[in-house]
Amino acid sequence: MPLVFGWLLNGVYLLIVAAIAPVILYRRWTKGKYRRGWKEKLTGRITRQFPDKRCLWFHAVSVGEVLQLPKVIDETASRYPDAELFISVTTETGYDVARSKFPNHTVSYFPLDFTWAVDRALASMRPDLIVLVELELWPNFILSAWRRKIPLLLVNGRIGEKSFRGYCRIKPLMSRLLSCFRWLGVQTEVYGERLCTLGAPADRVVVTGNIKFDRVESNRDNAKTNELRISFGLDRDDLVFIAGSTQEPEEAFAIQTWLKLRSQFPFLRLIVVPRHQERFDEVANLIKQQGCHVIRRSVLKSSGTVVTASDHRGQQPTVLLLDTLGELLACWGLADIAFVGGSLGQRGGQNMLEPAAYGAAVLFGPNTWNFQDITQALLSRSAARVVTDANSMLTTVRDLILHPQQVHQLGDAARAFVASQQGATQRTLELIVSAVKQ
Repeated sequence: MPLVFGWLLNGVYLLIVAAIAPVILYRRWTKGKYRRGWKEKLTGRITRQFPDKRCLWFHAVSVGEVLQLPKVIDETASRYPDAELFISVTTETGYDVARSKFPNHTVSYFPLDFTWAVDRALASMRPDLIVLVELELWPNFILSAWRRKIPLLLVNGRIGEKSFRGYCRIKPLMSRLLSCFRWLGVQTEVYGERLCTLGAPADRVVVTGNIKFDRVESNRDNAKTNELRISFGLDRDDLVFIAGSTQEPEEAFAIQTWLKLRSQFPFLRLIVVPRHQERFDEVANLIKQQGCHVIRRSVLKSSGTVVTASDHRGQQPTVLLLDTLGELLACWGLADIAFVGGSLGQRGGQNMLEPAAYGAAVLFGPNTWNFQDITQALLSRSAARVVTDANSMLTTVRDLILHPQQVHQLGDAARAFVASQQGATQRTLELIVSAVKQ
């Protein structure tokens, strides 16, 4: 039966691949996406660096999940200094960030959920533990690991309302997959209850909290943030407005807001940070089309130059563009007012914990279902504000500049909330230790 089920899934996957192949080829040709990792993904040919050591396999889909792992990886490496820690990812940007964050560990692409790919990968890796971040439930992979008696662990698990409704339609399959896990570590009681409803054994579901609270930096005077401050030529008296993790049309709204306010508030600076790497050039052109001079962090970094005060005070308004990977977390430490993107469209929001931990006045749009529990907690503590469109962003930012005490109140409440939620990394490490084959 497992063999038949696996090949049925293969057929479904092949139909899906055939259907989306034109889109993949188009984006590969026009935007340079989907060009790497196909050997690992399609064949499962993954190579260990140290085949004689114990292997602990961590899987993080993309950048967001990768950035949750540094403290967990560090603590695990300290606990198991003789083990090989292997990190797999699905996306190209996730791969690049993982390589930069974990230079001392093996990083590779995750195999697609075809039986031949996952079986070959598991046979080659022979992991002593597999750790999946958030909720990556690939049936062939999970069932193959279970048949090989490899302990499976879910960490920082979450399941949104929309996903939960979808999974309820395939509850028998979900129950089978969830029963394969040694432990299911979840962020909140609500997520735990949803997994139990889908068939997860209640005695294996553990509320550990959200790892994201532990990985955030709260000290604005850290070395990386100071490096960015110097690179961008920012004075400590400047008021910095950052629009980060943005998608279209959020960059345009932020630029328009800044342009309308800069004559009244000449000390106001704008930093734009698009969510996706492939949009860096597009956003740079957008800034120019708005009549602004754009200064790109990638150019400053490669040339070793820095922005001067005269660059900010020239006749042409200057917008700073952070177009590098892995620097947004430190960049939030420059923000007095922080708009967190992906929240005015249909993406469902992006992580707002990082600017909150620094004590910035956090703004986001109404569409934040991917972070519903965090947004509700921030709003209930008067630690954030919601903007609904370009005009709302303009009036909110203007109001905050005119009332600096509100900026401090929002920031202090946000920072206090983040501090109160920390400790998930240690609880997660306890699950890892208990799940590792002795």
